[in-house]
Amino acid sequence: MVTGGAGFIGSNLSLELIKQGFEVTVLDNLSPQIHGENAEETSELFLNIKNKVKYIKGTVTSEEDWVKAIEGQDIIVHYAAETGTGQSMYQITKYVDVNINGTAIMLDILVNKKNTVKKVVLASSRALYGEGKYFSEELGFVYPEARLDENMSRGKFEATFLGSTDLKLLATDEDSKIQPASLYGITKQNQEQMILTTCKSLGIAAVSLRYQNVYGPGQSLKNPYTGILSIFSTQIKNGNEINIFEDGLESRDFVYISDVVDATILAIKNEKADNKIYNVGSGVATNVTTVAETLLNKYNSKVGYKITGNYRLGDIRHNFADLNRIKRDMGFTPKVNFEQGISQFVDWVNQQKIEKDINKEALEEMREKNLYK
Repeated sequence: MVTGGAGFIGSNLSLELIKQGFEVTVLDNLSPQIHGENAEETSELFLNIKNKVKYIKGTVTSEEDWVKAIEGQDIIVHYAAETGTGQSMYQITKYVDVNINGTAIMLDILVNKKNTVKKVVLASSRALYGEGKYFSEELGFVYPEARLDENMSRGKFEATFLGSTDLKLLATDEDSKIQPASLYGITKQNQEQMILTTCKSLGIAAVSLRYQNVYGPGQSLKNPYTGILSIFSTQIKNGNEINIFEDGLESRDFVYISDVVDATILAIKNEKADNKIYNVGSGVATNVTTVAETLLNKYNSKVGYKITGNYRLGDIRHNFADLNRIKRDMGFTPKVNFEQGISQFVDWVNQQKIEKDINKEALEEMREKNLYK
């Protein structure tokens, strides 16, 4: 059973599971922010799985929906969540209710009602690491705390650590310090701890997969709050200049959708993964200016980009994944590099209708709450 199985990652996972002989049930509320209005008739993501899975239209905040969805299941893959760091900073009750309380309802059912569940796989996030792992000549390995508003307002965007003159960015491994910089990251940390702790007490195997920035054909072009590639693509397709935060050198680990599906299925099938935590990424840091320039080139667009110096509280500066553990335990190696993945993503976007660019409205919401500056 895949919660959020009609979403971008969930629908791709569901289709691959079906190919491999699994029977799949999907619990999804078809959020308009992701699927648009009248989703059961118009959402490409939903239509891709329609009549191929047992579909339950419902929400993880409903015990009744959870009970229906869990009945007869061997494995739960838990994707359903409110996502995005920026929006989480001012929709706090919603994020806590869906991500934490929704997970609590699932675990309460597993504890208190008869079920056949043998494994739970959680889609966790690199967001719980916060600024990630660095090396200091003076101090060794360090984990900077969230960047200060007063520094960013002066254009000092790099992470700092008291007592160190210079920091070298390293790949973040699973044993790195957990210190989320956003409410979203906090909710993912809570989900992970709740599931690993409760499932262990029940004798149910649990796996937490800390995804980096997942992208590829099918990701929502309607959602202005998350997904830098889709946000930039919608701006380009509307003939609007790309707005880049900070100094454009902030970086992310972009991992292609098929690699994420492969890693997740390995975690489902492989007993070596049971009761462990794994990073899922490409293992490569790519800065945002490179992303913008690559997209503009692929779209053959002349709209250009502007490095604004603006910033969002709750965003991190850099993070990319150390993949040694998942390679060692399950033999996972990403197959699609950034250049290949972007080409496939752009080919798909070129076949889609142009969505309205509402990024400015989304940023204005944050500015009003003093979270975008």
